[in-house]
Amino acid sequence: MATVLQKDLGNCTICADRFAATATGHVPRPVVWFRPTARLLISGQAPGMRVHKSGVSFDDPSGDRLRAWMGVGLAAFYDRDRIIIVPMAFCFPGYDAKRSDLPPPPICAKTWRQGVLERLPSVQLTLLIGGYAQRWHLGTKSVTGAVADWRAHAPNAIPLPHPSWRNTGWMKRNPWFAADLLPVLRTRVAEVLG
Repeated sequence: MATVLQKDLGNCTICADRFAATATGHVPRPVVWFRPTARLLISGQAPGMRVHKSGVSFDDPSGDRLRAWMGVGLAAFYDRDRIIIVPMAFCFPGYDAKRSDLPPPPICAKTWRQGVLERLPSVQLTLLIGGYAQRWHLGTKSVTGAVADWRAHAPNAIPLPHPSWRNTGWMKRNPWFAADLLPVLRTRVAEVLG
């Protein structure tokens, strides 16, 4: 049952020692944002520091950009009966000594991911955001390659770059992303959300 899994996941501390050893020295705080009725699944990397503090997925400028890409407002985006967020790690992984985001700990996906996905029977579209999600779901190695080959995965999955400001240069170097993929993404999201 999803509610039991959600409670267990929300209480997870398997990465406590790992997080304590990071430059941030934080404690686990899983951000659990799914319900079995949702039709659209967002699979990203892991919560950032701001999301760690707020407990609300994509509660940051990356979320603003992602919502613009999808063509949805805040109310639709945060309606868990319609859109859910299941990242590769449910907790903020921390920063390294240079204040760069650490990768999602693989143990999180190994422990939780398959069980969560099995409880999501209504998902019609999965947005695969960034390399970690794309590698897990598609087996790809290159974000640019996966996103450029988006037609091979549509209409049920659409790979996307991370909507971080750090990828603004990538978007400028790949104008086909905004010209070709984003209109299809918005249309597909509207179809799925009905």
